[in-house]
Amino acid sequence: MRLVIARCSVDYVGRLTAHLPSALRLLIVKADGSVLVHSDGGSYKPLNWMSPPCRLTEEPDRWSVTNKAGETLVITITEVLSDTSAELGIDPGLVKDGVEAHLQELLAVQLDLLGDGWRLVRREFPTPIGPVDLMCRDGTGHSVAVEIKRRGEIDGVEQLTRYLELLNRDSRLSPVQGIFAAQEIKLQARTLAEDRGIRCVTLDYERMRGVLPENTLF
Repeated sequence: MRLVIARCSVDYVGRLTAHLPSALRLLIVKADGSVLVHSDGGSYKPLNWMSPPCRLTEEPDRWSVTNKAGETLVITITEVLSDTSAELGIDPGLVKDGVEAHLQELLAVQLDLLGDGWRLVRREFPTPIGPVDLMCRDGTGHSVAVEIKRRGEIDGVEQLTRYLELLNRDSRLSPVQGIFAAQEIKLQARTLAEDRGIRCVTLDYERMRGVLPENTLF
């Protein structure tokens, strides 16, 4: 992991063009080859980035990052305040909340809750930034990525959005649709998801476990 704090401007050329004017920013180069550009705000989301596989070429005051699709991220550096590197080793991965992990396990074998004719491709389907909970094929054979939360909030929608962006770069999967599934989905998260074309599904954990409500005949 390499962390560089530098005054820089950033230009992206690919499916569209984007420009970040000169400012002080954090540049991250990860062991997997990804390059991310961060500001001091915006939570965890980078201003711009290039996902692996990509190639970083360094020249004096200029970084050029190119991926296999020919997209290019050019970082023009005018001042470097800090440049440090550290070996992080192998990460053990995210340990999910017990209910959340069980929801994933249950939904994987109850895909009829999402629609008829669905089949599971893989649980914990890998992407360059982490695994999406379930990768499925719907009744028409289209790819669908399902992200599962105990409580559905905006951060979860943002996470699924990033997964979908990467998955849709793979011609073997594209087009990939998204489903955001949770026991409870906040109104703001539902609004954001639907605006991005992501379907929201509310899960009844007790019924999925086979536990029926008390004082009912059926």
